[in-house]
Amino acid sequence: MPTNAFRADQIGSLLRPEPLLEARDRFLDGQLDAKRLEEMEDAAILQALAKQKECNIDVYVDGEFRRTGFMTNFTDSVHGFESAVASAQSWRGDKGNRPSPNIRIVKDKLRFKNRMCAKDATFLKRHAPGPFKITLPSPSNFAMLCWQAEVSAQAYPSRSDFIADMAGLIADEARMLAEEGVPYIHLDAPVYTHWADDKLVTKYRAAGIDLPRMLDDAIAADNRILDAAKTAGATTGFHLCRGNSMGRWMAEGGYDRLAERMFNEIRCDRWLLEYDSERAGTFDPLKYAPKDKMIVLGLVTTKTGALEKRDDIARRIEAAARFVPLDRLALSPQCGFASSGRGNPLSEDEQWAKLKLVTDVTQQIWSRA
Repeated sequence: MPTNAFRADQIGSLLRPEPLLEARDRFLDGQLDAKRLEEMEDAAILQALAKQKECNIDVYVDGEFRRTGFMTNFTDSVHGFESAVASAQSWRGDKGNRPSPNIRIVKDKLRFKNRMCAKDATFLKRHAPGPFKITLPSPSNFAMLCWQAEVSAQAYPSRSDFIADMAGLIADEARMLAEEGVPYIHLDAPVYTHWADDKLVTKYRAAGIDLPRMLDDAIAADNRILDAAKTAGATTGFHLCRGNSMGRWMAEGGYDRLAERMFNEIRCDRWLLEYDSERAGTFDPLKYAPKDKMIVLGLVTTKTGALEKRDDIARRIEAAARFVPLDRLALSPQCGFASSGRGNPLSEDEQWAKLKLVTDVTQQIWSRA
């Protein structure tokens, strides 16, 4: 499938309907059985697919409705993590530094207890009105927080060992998904932007993390997964943002420090880049983008319900086209609408209006190109 087939793209998560959120809480409390939860997930996904069709989006998602967060399809599918512990993450944003969701620490060698996304893919193959995508988490998301020497070293002597083993597991899933007919697979890798944030760099160095080695490990792990998906026939994407939880963010800073290396070393077909605020910097780093890559501009924010103006988005696309030809550009929201289960502070109507804006702008820009 040509990589420019998805001109109006999206990231992955959608706001969960309140009844589904309540059902998952009841399931976790032992008050609802798995079969009934799955029936409610199925119904909610069908409704979300119908709304996406109304928006005329080019690629469909299940909203990640079977997950409690964008990364949990991995931790829920493997043995080896111990019980959740308090998170040390620090968030920025108008709602303050509220506690983050708990994290899990790796304690034993990881091994699958069930497939990550087989159910998602099977359902989308049967019901999606058009091409669809499956999102997978980058191993780098887990490396910073889920490896703690006092708990993890017996299973994985170093973070490098942990990242490499995760990469093998997720690569196996990516290969199977592609072989089973999933047309588009993208990796969510928000941690890369932490290397561009001086405060976070200082924090990680103080914790004794070897950041150059971590970056080497992250790129190698992600390429292993991307190669597995691409070799088996899927279009591959790579999504970067600066954190996305209940309207908050974690990192700040443009792509300048990492652009030349990332664009030329990470072997994806499509880059999905957050560009909805000054935190993301300028379009200048796009000059390093290889000529065989699509750049998906995340110009429509999911952090608030305020709807951007169509002409403003069009002008920003034209500005980016000074660095990347228009035929290699696409448009999407800057991130998912509900990377964490409770979602960002906007309504479902506002969410659909933003997806419709994405398609309206792409039709305006590329129909005349």
